[in-house]
Amino acid sequence: MRHDKLERELRLLLLLTENHDYSIEELCGKVGISRRNFYYYLEFFRDTGFIIRKTSHGYAVDRNSPFFNHLLSRISFTEEEAVVIGRLLDQAGRGNAITARIKKKLERFYDYRILTDEDLREQAAHNISVLYEAIKLKRQVVLRAYASPHSRTTRDRFVEPFMLMNGNNEVRCYEPASAMNKTFKISRMQGVQMLDSVWTYEKKHRQMYTDVFMFSGEELMPVELTLGQLSYSIMKEEYPQAERYMSDNGDGRRLLRMDVCSYAGIGRFVLGLYDDVNVLGGDGFKDYLRRKINDMAMRGA
Repeated sequence: MRHDKLERELRLLLLLTENHDYSIEELCGKVGISRRNFYYYLEFFRDTGFIIRKTSHGYAVDRNSPFFNHLLSRISFTEEEAVVIGRLLDQAGRGNAITARIKKKLERFYDYRILTDEDLREQAAHNISVLYEAIKLKRQVVLRAYASPHSRTTRDRFVEPFMLMNGNNEVRCYEPASAMNKTFKISRMQGVQMLDSVWTYEKKHRQMYTDVFMFSGEELMPVELTLGQLSYSIMKEEYPQAERYMSDNGDGRRLLRMDVCSYAGIGRFVLGLYDDVNVLGGDGFKDYLRRKINDMAMRGA
């Protein structure tokens, strides 16, 4: 039954977001699925916009995924707030079952070893200070002993930093060795050394954009559609930032013109309300919708 499948998907998604490095075998056992189905679910999560990262034992869902950014911005705590809550719970006294249960819940999402370690926090503050100065002076830096969960390596990275992001928890850089723009987490650096050399790849720097659907990317793609009353109301309620891109079309409908980083967010919206939406452009978005519709038709054949 679809209900059972959805339940397994949600259980797996929750396990993949916990602050616990489960192995693939452990995840399959907890959810009650085969290894083959596990990889099928991972692919499904990727297709729906979740960022899947490799861990030392298996896989995890990155909490920087657009869905979590949108959700956490409404209901979650900042790292500083999590530290304060943790300290208040500690002050409430040991042996209290309720406070222990709350603390355990928080520890699923916040690594208190990092958040409460003063040495680590001071190092992060120093890293931010050096990066800020390097960006201001347009200088190159070396990120010392950067721990990458994707390549599973810890090594120095020579980069050109040009933008601090996400509350100064990340920095956007151009890396000459890979000829790519990348986002590095401040907490994964053991140090930052600012060099005497100035930027030499400034023309290759690419900003990371985030659209109203909380998808991020280096490029923006135009979309244009008209919305009926139903789709307009839902868009305004679920994505209030989109309202500034809408205007009265003169026929009782709303004209929406905006740029997106991914067609996935706007695509799900249009396909879910297809009979109340008229897609005018762009051509890339129309091609994306045709492919999605054909894929769905083939799966149902």
